[in-house]
Amino acid sequence: MKKTNFYVASALLALCATSLFATEDPNFIRTANTPAFETDFTVAAEKTVNAVVCIKSFTARQQNPYGNSGGMDPFGGMFDFFFGNPQPRQQPRQQQPRNSEPVQSGLGSGVIISEDGYIVTNNHVIDGADRLEVLLNDNSTYDAKIIGTDEATDLALLKIDAKGLAPITFGDSETLKVGEWVLAVGNPFGFNSTVTTGIVSAKARSLGSNSHKSPMTIESFIQTDAALNPGNSGGALVNLKGELVGINSAIYSNTGSYAGFSFAIPTTIVKKVMTDIRQYGTVQRAVLGCSVIDLDAKIAKEKKITATKSGVLIASVSDRSTAKEMGLQEDDVITAIDGVKVDTHAQLVGQVSKFRPGDTISVTYVRDNKTYTKSGVLKNQQGNTSITKKGDFSELGCAFMKLSDETKRNLGISQGVQVKGIKNGAFRDAGVKDGFVITDINGSTVNSSDDVERIYNSIMKGNGEDKVMFITGVYPTGQKNYYAVNLSEE
Repeated sequence: MKKTNFYVASALLALCATSLFATEDPNFIRTANTPAFETDFTVAAEKTVNAVVCIKSFTARQQNPYGNSGGMDPFGGMFDFFFGNPQPRQQPRQQQPRNSEPVQSGLGSGVIISEDGYIVTNNHVIDGADRLEVLLNDNSTYDAKIIGTDEATDLALLKIDAKGLAPITFGDSETLKVGEWVLAVGNPFGFNSTVTTGIVSAKARSLGSNSHKSPMTIESFIQTDAALNPGNSGGALVNLKGELVGINSAIYSNTGSYAGFSFAIPTTIVKKVMTDIRQYGTVQRAVLGCSVIDLDAKIAKEKKITATKSGVLIASVSDRSTAKEMGLQEDDVITAIDGVKVDTHAQLVGQVSKFRPGDTISVTYVRDNKTYTKSGVLKNQQGNTSITKKGDFSELGCAFMKLSDETKRNLGISQGVQVKGIKNGAFRDAGVKDGFVITDINGSTVNSSDDVERIYNSIMKGNGEDKVMFITGVYPTGQKNYYAVNLSEE
């Protein structure tokens, strides 16, 4: 009893002392007694889990079940795609038997975007797969076919034969704010329908290390601290309303597992890419036509720029480009695209990527410390506004026949395929004649029709401006010839 009275008395004295201190000290800072911030994630989770699927890829060769990158680190050891290899890179591959049955080679996630079975995921999730299997949240499974892919944004569109699915609702990634709560839903390590939470850490983030990438690679990521791991790739990043704001794509890691930061492709880019693939079969990509660098204090001082502290400085302007036609010049500082502020190269690319060739945009820029705004029509990399059509192997306009060993001996070659049945197409346009034996294309040896198709697909999937097959070969007469087959749309 005495001990209880002691505790009560002590509590009363502490309360009185606090009240006296608060009353007598005019500098005492009071804290507001506000209710806790609402962090109920259940509604968003319920709206999302049924729209996120597990994607299993199968190939004829055995690989890491969480990735098919073969140990390649696309970001020099700092960044790993979720579908990347989480095993130590020095571990040698085991030799696999030839002609083996397809085995599971990868595991990722995808998001249902239509009731009739269209699914968006990452390109690296499905790249190189011989077969794709989609597992829904209700445990039903479907084989999936690839509708289209885009390496520049690391996005792919799949289709399953299903009806009455529960597609996700798209949100606006442009309205996201740094510090806003987000949820990530996916299948890390094969654990289906896993939900993690975090906040938006940054927007329009570039992962860097771009020296080896195509200039058309788009990096304008949403950075979050939601825990993501191998298998989450291609899954959904949603706001508290359960609306899709991004497709999870990469993590910052030295090990291949979550280490604090994750990156998602914004829905402003996702919607445009998916619409293009469905409507045109390939992405309609516009370019402004100038190279830029981020403005910093040192550059601003050197160039005597005082009207703005942020933006992107134009380093050069390409001929036949939108920038050239708009009158943009070297040392102009672009500060906004269509009224949306841009502070970095990543933000600039992210904004331009929302448009197609033929669209009109406005560019706000600073020149001689005065601000101007001009409008112009965007073009594609070929300098026009034509629609780019999806490449088809049949456009070559011929068949390819395997060579007999006797033919190889007679021609003094060790590999090659013979062109047969030339008709209207890219080969005839380039001057290739029936019977020509192709020994290599773009420096790669060919020995079958599959080799030619593989090289063709690699060229068409690439982001380079010039899509050309440089062919070396020989005619049955022994005459050696070289051809350049143009695959670009005019």
